Amino acid sequence: MAGNNMNTVSGFSVYRDFMVELARRSGEFIRPFFGSADLAVEMKGDASPVTAADRGAEELMRGLIAKKFPGHGIVGEEFGSEREGAEWVWVLDPIDGTKAFISGVPLWGTLIALQFQGQPVLGAIHQPVLGQLMVGDGRETVLNGRAARVRECADIGSATVLTSDPVANPRAYQNGAAHDALMTRARIARTWGDCYGYLLLAGGWADVMLDPIMNPWDIQALIPVVRGAGGVITDWQGGDPVSANSIIAAGPGLHGQVVGMLNGG
Repeated sequence: MAGNNMNTVSGFSVYRDFMVELARRSGEFIRPFFGSADLAVEMKGDASPVTAADRGAEELMRGLIAKKFPGHGIVGEEFGSEREGAEWVWVLDPIDGTKAFISGVPLWGTLIALQFQGQPVLGAIHQPVLGQLMVGDGRETVLNGRAARVRECADIGSATVLTSDPVANPRAYQNGAAHDALMTRARIARTWGDCYGYLLLAGGWADVMLDPIMNPWDIQALIPVVRGAGGVITDWQGGDPVSANSIIAAGPGLHGQVVGMLNGG
């Protein structure tokens, strides 16, 4: 892909500009719902919450994609897949962190990814209430147009470690005891999680972000964002994150240590 200048944010200019438009338009739709006292919340079959903001934002983005790139595929949390085997596929999570969203906590965001031949090549994390848009392509990541980088940290005892759920998910899906031990050793351990935790990691405000269980639409946008900021992102065992159902993301000086600790090393 390097030969046709498809390996930098600028090389994806037409797709990057459209991704920014998707973020802007979906953010405008979602913003009035946030903090609403009468927001209706439904529970889906997997016991996760969903609102009109989730569904409406995904419908909006799907419509924009179909108009702009009718041959592209779409995978979304709320409305499933269309042309999933296409060369170019958009992966959408309209509100990642709906539990925070319905609780009036601004640690949520919209995730937008673009895959080329099954690999995520462009990703965005958008927090419209705080006015933060992070876009990465695996080589570089920018936050509101300025370069974002993970910070250097090589010792878990000096690290800020974030996770979305510190109790139920590690015990149900991974080694809960190892997870608890790591969190205990961290300098700071907080649940500033969901996609906002990855924004904090890539922006240099945190050192590790953990999710013991995830869906494909949770993951794809994070990969080019974290890598573009100089971070390492894998599944819980250190493997390929593209087809993963769990994530460990950290700076290069800390990632291997975290994988080892969480897997009994």
